[in-house]
Amino acid sequence: MDISFVTRSWSPPPRAPLPAFERFFREQYPAVVRIAFGVVGDAYMAQDVAQDVFISALRRFPDPGQSDQACAWVRVAAAHVALNTIRGERRRQRRQQLSGLQTAPAGPEETVLDRETRTEVRRALSRLPRRAATVLVLRHNGMSYAEVAETMNVKVGHVGTMLRRAESALRKELQNASRI
Repeated sequence: MDISFVTRSWSPPPRAPLPAFERFFREQYPAVVRIAFGVVGDAYMAQDVAQDVFISALRRFPDPGQSDQACAWVRVAAAHVALNTIRGERRRQRRQQLSGLQTAPAGPEETVLDRETRTEVRRALSRLPRRAATVLVLRHNGMSYAEVAETMNVKVGHVGTMLRRAESALRKELQNASRI
């Protein structure tokens, strides 16, 4: 089997001053994982999301100290990649159901009401527009209005409005889901 096409199409990330990127990684990793966990609700999946985000960040910001946007970018990217992960999981589950494959029965820990509620919130969150979902995830993961504004590149005064609209949209999604 000839795999030379793999080596031809792949190019390594640019050589960065590793200590600078490593410092950036160590500073931002906890926030990125926390944001991802707020969306996906699974620690291992959140770590996978963070890994994907930092791989992309290395390609985009070889020396993050030279960019004013690197910190904000990884936080927004964490929310977006986590939302995409949820959407991909939902599509996979739909394909499984359509193909007739049976999944293992739920364990007792999965039948807890709190878990079901979180799952419904995540599903509703994944149906929101990306910007609305992002503002909710960032704010409800402990970021201040100023941090959310900086991360999303908006004025601080707009964050409250964006947040209220996003919360309203989330409530509607949850109400619509409960009617089904």
